[in-house]
Amino acid sequence: MATERQYQLVILGASGFTGQFVVEEVSRAADSEDFKGSGLRWAVAGRNKKKLEEVLQNAAQRLSKPQLKTNVDIIICDVSDPPSLAEMCKKASVVLDCVGPYRFYGEPVVKACVENGAHFVDISGEPQFLEGMHLKYNSQAAEKGVYIVGSSGFDSIPADLGVLFTKNSLKGTLTAVESFLSFKSGPKGTCIHDGTWQSAIHGIADQGNLRKLRKQLAYKPLPVVGRKIRRRGAVFYSNELKEYAIPFLGADASVVRRTQRYLHETLQESPVQYAAYVAVGGLTSVIKLMFAGILFLLFTKFSCGRKLLIKFPNLFSFGYFSKEGPTQEQMDGSSFTMTFFGEGYSQGHKPQDGNPNVKICTQVSGPEAGYVATPIAMVQAGVTILKEPALLPKSGGVYTPGCAFSKTSLIERLNKAGLHFSVISKPEA
Repeated sequence: MATERQYQLVILGASGFTGQFVVEEVSRAADSEDFKGSGLRWAVAGRNKKKLEEVLQNAAQRLSKPQLKTNVDIIICDVSDPPSLAEMCKKASVVLDCVGPYRFYGEPVVKACVENGAHFVDISGEPQFLEGMHLKYNSQAAEKGVYIVGSSGFDSIPADLGVLFTKNSLKGTLTAVESFLSFKSGPKGTCIHDGTWQSAIHGIADQGNLRKLRKQLAYKPLPVVGRKIRRRGAVFYSNELKEYAIPFLGADASVVRRTQRYLHETLQESPVQYAAYVAVGGLTSVIKLMFAGILFLLFTKFSCGRKLLIKFPNLFSFGYFSKEGPTQEQMDGSSFTMTFFGEGYSQGHKPQDGNPNVKICTQVSGPEAGYVATPIAMVQAGVTILKEPALLPKSGGVYTPGCAFSKTSLIERLNKAGLHFSVISKPEA
């Protein structure tokens, strides 16, 4: 079906801040062993032809590939124009959707992909959108044989596949994992484009509707295997990292839970408990973060407050978010590390025998998270759908990365592309 189409990959929103880096990453993937001989058929899509031409021209200069300006087709379409989306989807095997915030612009693309037989990959970190698409389109996507794979960027491929990697690295039964995320930046510091900031504002403001949505999904509680994972405070000192940490407020925890539910209910695998944290440094960082957090939560409660947050991202985030996004120098100097501390039972031991008797530490590390690691993750997810269809779930549907790719070689592909999965300490009873 979709594999015989005019384009194997179409990047929707290619002229956006993140989309321009996805364009470059697709161009790199086109040179890989996967497409040696056959080549990769791909196109860019969006509303403005001139901007798309500029993105291709800039990519051609940065990658020293002048052919990009003439060899990559441009598709004009708009998320507010369903016929144009339908035409794009009829030409694509896989649509890489870079148009956010997804709560406002994602559903028309998902709908068009499902109705027209194109697979879909996004980089959303918005649980309400991700879970809402599962509720509305999972059955229809399954009937059509279409794979809708959300959260395939920094949110939440490192976390979701990191838990699976940890599970596969333990010879026995993994029962619980805590992950700690750390960021490093160079002398120029770092910042994030305000598109992510806007998604966070709307997500926090709409928590009530997320709770209603989850009631509609009516998930049964997953069984707790082994001892229950410990609850941490809102701010705590991590003995593992020797610095303060807070719960990670992104989509990782909800995405991992959805994956573990699928693996348990569909494949009868033992579910893994999971908690996600982010390291914030010393006491000064904690105080600054708490002040910013209280201000943020207060302002998101009111329409005028949300407008101020959106208008002045740099001011209210202490420079962490900006309308311009990071410079190339900032991206070059930045990296992330996600460390996983897992516990479970060695082979021959069962949870009913007592407390867990084995521990393991693994890590996922990579370059700058938002605009280097995210395009790598997204593009490799798309390539995996193209190249390993027999290893995807038996039917189409709306999936997390862990659900869609648990049996594929995506982790190996990511290792080759620059996101590294490694075992830090071998399991010891």
